[in-house]
Amino acid sequence: MVLRRVDGNTSVTVQGYAPPAQSADIMDATVKASFICQITNDELASSGYGSPAAMDRLRDGPKLYTLTDATPVYDGPTLCGWTLIAAGGEIS
Repeated sequence: MVLRRVDGNTSVTVQGYAPPAQSADIMDATVKASFICQITNDELASSGYGSPAAMDRLRDGPKLYTLTDATPVYDGPTLCGWTLIAAGGEIS
């Protein structure tokens, strides 16, 4: 996956985990729920990307999503990852 700032000037390749859509989220063979993905903070910290923010773009293969929210994940006091919530999924 590639996470990119809305202005397109900064990007970072990340490995994320996106659980599969649940049957309640699928209607007419298309997913109707938000795309939720979890990433570690390691790639962001080492690249200087900073914190993900609403309107950043997330490319997963041929699909392009727009972040609506990014929630930090902590292990005690240590920031260890992010939960990304996105909309879209247009093939581009």
